[in-house]
Amino acid sequence: MPPKQAPEKQNYKRVWLLFLYFLILSAASFVFVHLLLPKPVVPITSPAASSTTATAAPDSAPVPTPAPAAAALLPDGFVYVSDIIPDAQIDIRYYSAYNFVGTRIDGYEAPQAILTKEAALALKTASTILAKQGYGIKIFDAYRPLRAVDHFVSWSQDLTDTKMKAVFYPNLDKSALFNQGFIARKSGHSRGSTADLTLVHLISGQEVDMGSSFDFFGEISHHGTQLITNQQTQSRNILRDAMAAAGFAPYSKEWWHYCLQNEPYPDQYFDFVIR
Repeated sequence: MPPKQAPEKQNYKRVWLLFLYFLILSAASFVFVHLLLPKPVVPITSPAASSTTATAAPDSAPVPTPAPAAAALLPDGFVYVSDIIPDAQIDIRYYSAYNFVGTRIDGYEAPQAILTKEAALALKTASTILAKQGYGIKIFDAYRPLRAVDHFVSWSQDLTDTKMKAVFYPNLDKSALFNQGFIARKSGHSRGSTADLTLVHLISGQEVDMGSSFDFFGEISHHGTQLITNQQTQSRNILRDAMAAAGFAPYSKEWWHYCLQNEPYPDQYFDFVIR
C-alpha cells in the first residue's frame, strides 16, 4: 500500500484547487461579458442635433418673431414709432435734463416715442416723402402723459427757477410763457397723435438747420417768421409740406409741432407712463 500523505499536504492541495477553480470561473465571466454579449448601439448625433434649441421640420411654417414684451403693455391703439419707422432718429428731450425745465419730466421713464397707430402710419408716409428728397426725421417728443403737462405747469409757477432761460427762452419772461402759447394746461400730445420733430440729412444723419432749436420759445420759432434765412425757411417748408401731405396740421408758433388732423382720440387725454 502506498504511504498516506500528510494532512498538511492534503489541505494545501484543496486550497490550490479551490483557487484554480475561482480563477477559471473569473476568466469565463470576463469572456462572456466583454466578448460574447452584444454591445448597446449608441446613436451618433451632430452638434446641431444635440442643441437644446428646437428646429422646425423642413416642411413646417416659420415661427413668427414674438412682439416685444414692452409693446404688449401699451394701451390698445398705441405703438412705438421705432417699430413703424425703424430708421427714424429718436431723441426724447423730456427723458433727459436738456429741456426748458432742466430735469427729466414726470412720466418719461424711457426715451421712447409713442403714438397712436394712425399717427405713426401717417408719419411713416411723411418719412417716405422726405426720404425721396434726401431727408430723414428726428423725433423730440410724441405722446406726452398728462402728469408731464402738470410738471410743466408746476415748474412755470416757480418764477425763481430760470436755470434754462439762457438756452430756451432768453428773450421772454418766464411768466409770459403761458400767454405766448408755448405752455398750456392741456396738450394735444396727451391725445397721442402729435409729434415734435425735425429734419436730418440721410447721408450724414446730422440735423438740418431750421433757424432755431427745438423748444426755443420766441418769434424765431414761428412759421412765417422773417428772422431766419431763406434756406432755413425752405427747410421748414420741406418738413411742413411732407407732414401736410401725410395728414398733419402745423402749429403756427412752433415749426417742429404737428398734429394728425383725423386723430382717433380727439377728446381723450391719456396718462400712462412712457416705458
